[in-house]
Amino acid sequence: MAAGEFQERTFTSSDGLRLFFRDYPGPPNPRLTVICIPGLTRNSRDFDELAPHLAAKYRVLCVDLRGRGKSEYSPDPNTYQPPIYVRDMMQMLKALSLKHVALVGTSLGGIIAAVLGAVVPTRVLGIVMNDIGPEVDTTGMTRIAAFVARGYTGPSWDAAADALHQVDGKIYPDYQKADWLKMARRRFIEQPDGTIKNDYDLNIAKPFGNAVQAGSAATSLWPYFLRLRGIPVLAMRGAISDVLSPETFAKMKERLPHLEQCLVPDRGHTPYFDEPVALKATDDFLARLPERISTGEWLVRAARQAEFLVRLKLGMLGS
Repeated sequence: MAAGEFQERTFTSSDGLRLFFRDYPGPPNPRLTVICIPGLTRNSRDFDELAPHLAAKYRVLCVDLRGRGKSEYSPDPNTYQPPIYVRDMMQMLKALSLKHVALVGTSLGGIIAAVLGAVVPTRVLGIVMNDIGPEVDTTGMTRIAAFVARGYTGPSWDAAADALHQVDGKIYPDYQKADWLKMARRRFIEQPDGTIKNDYDLNIAKPFGNAVQAGSAATSLWPYFLRLRGIPVLAMRGAISDVLSPETFAKMKERLPHLEQCLVPDRGHTPYFDEPVALKATDDFLARLPERISTGEWLVRAARQAEFLVRLKLGMLGS
């Protein structure tokens, strides 16, 4: 298989859904397997540029979360929630017999990655959290919530690009028409009649709730985030993000001192990893990760994992 090419593959979730992912095999015997997890309304195409780049060195898997892209839609909208997405990702690790992985998560994908790091730290080599943190700014949540529930249907790709420009123009101030068209093809899909519509199940909005509820719920992520103390983490923030505030970004570093940070200029929520500073930070971070977890470190993480799961079961996480 030529560099940058991928196989289309699926695995089955514990509740029977067929979930899709792209498998970029990388070079023979790649040093790392990197799993890329997209945001709330996005899909594996979000990593169209990052994945082939990383596949020059690593095996790269880009997932479509349930209800997105080529993954099956759930008959139960209540399963469109982070704990179920985490369960799906753990099922993927099991199905592919992946012992150690690095995770790259954009927005919701970053939340999923952080929870995985807390719940199964013995499997996670490192995490890139793209424009997301343990607290979420309600300004951005309001904007996202409105878009998710409404969805999009339009007559052409040009119209879809214009619609994205109207909604996200402040997020990507230097984008030109070609950039908006590329983004439209990542986020939307063409129907048999030629119309363009959202490439996700509108029911993902049902558990999402209103912005205030969502922002409040995000504060419960601190106990998970703080469990990443032994795991390398790169936190990326768009300099004009309305989801990850400068205050939360600073607090993340204060409370997790080993955290590496990258500020991406002229980007809101979220950077796409095609920005030179974001790509270099990601390359450098992944290059420093070990191929596997040492026996001593594995034992430390296993003990931490057991203690965390007990506290989680008993409702004793705190913040």
